[in-house]
Amino acid sequence: MTPDPLAPLDLAFWNIESPEHPMHLGALGVFEAGSPTAGAHAADLLAARAPAVPGLRMRIRDTWQPPLALRRPFAFGGATREADPRFDPLDHVRLHAPTTDFHARAGRLMERPLERGRPPWEAHVLPGADGGSFAVLFKFHHALADGLRALTLAAGVLDPLDLPAPRPRPAPPSRGLLPDVRTLPDRLRGALSDAGRALDIGAAAALSTLDVRSSAALTAESSGTRRIAGVAVDLDDVHHVRKTTGGTVNDVLIAVVAGALRRWLDERGDGSEGVEPRALIPVSKRRPRTAHPQGNRLSGYLIRLPVADPDPLSRLGTVRTAMDRNKDAGPGRGAGAVALLADHVPALGHRLGGPLVSGAARLWFDILVTSVPLPSLGLRLGGHPLTEVYPLAPLARGHSLAVAVSTYRGQVHYGLVADAKAVPDLDRFALALAEEVETLLTACGP
Repeated sequence: MTPDPLAPLDLAFWNIESPEHPMHLGALGVFEAGSPTAGAHAADLLAARAPAVPGLRMRIRDTWQPPLALRRPFAFGGATREADPRFDPLDHVRLHAPTTDFHARAGRLMERPLERGRPPWEAHVLPGADGGSFAVLFKFHHALADGLRALTLAAGVLDPLDLPAPRPRPAPPSRGLLPDVRTLPDRLRGALSDAGRALDIGAAAALSTLDVRSSAALTAESSGTRRIAGVAVDLDDVHHVRKTTGGTVNDVLIAVVAGALRRWLDERGDGSEGVEPRALIPVSKRRPRTAHPQGNRLSGYLIRLPVADPDPLSRLGTVRTAMDRNKDAGPGRGAGAVALLADHVPALGHRLGGPLVSGAARLWFDILVTSVPLPSLGLRLGGHPLTEVYPLAPLARGHSLAVAVSTYRGQVHYGLVADAKAVPDLDRFALALAEEVETLLTACGP
């Protein structure tokens, strides 16, 4: 298989990582188990199926000069994605001792960086101590997969789904060695447009750092430790709020985070008065049907969470207005689209500037709130149904908390990742999320 150069954003994720700040995303799935041996059987299945999923065999290799066939402008000092000839699934699938707390065990596992010399992913099987359930923690480096791509890779080792075959796509037209001169004017206009967009994004990002009113609880110094938690709420309750107030389900889910932050900050004594943290809302620019091509396709929206507002419906209205404004502008402009600037940085710049960029995230946003799409069909592993799935986002340097959310089988699952020393009371924040949903339901009425 021909080596594939990392896309600029993948290369950025690869180079900003450090041992204390791993850049892997994850998901903790909980399965029903019919026997105490179900977890061991699941681990065997994962190891047996992994070699048949091409993306799981791919390692990332730093290069100073890619092969001749892959040379392109700005490629010097980059990295390639290529098949690992020594791939052994037993290096990536691990069965652990039974546990009574899936989240506590998974939190410790999320601290550990993935080994960079082999395909950067792992699957950890955690049998439940009672034998009635087991969990699987999937970890994928962000340079290997974004949320949609990670979903595709994980689905490859779960039980097959009976889905209709995809429609064949026409092959792209062949390209000669030289560009078609008829396309040069359009290419020039595109390049100028990209440059103008980059300047707009940079200016918006600079302005977003002004008049910041956040909380030290969200931007404490990183310790490299990790704690995770999760909470499930009824999707019907969220739909009831949406139908009553307008907007989208995502607006409600973000407003729930704002209300939970207010409740949590007040209860821990930090106070919510005047607090308006900047939330980065990633936006995938890849559609589900194009999830197979490799390379992160991310932009984002940046909004101020109305944590200081005591009225839950007013908070929701503020979130809805801010999201509508972002959508009108589009995901290609504004401070939240900083990830798109990676395309304008040469590979060597990513390699040399990675440590500097990793420390700048706290200047750009205060908390990550991301949504991960999941299929509505029930997923299984070895015939055991998946009942809960908590997405887990990377935690940037200088950030204390990241929130990821997914909907699955009538429930909304919030997956929380925090710095364990900065946020020892993460379970209390998880409870605040559930309480905020109830607060919104009460405010909306029957």
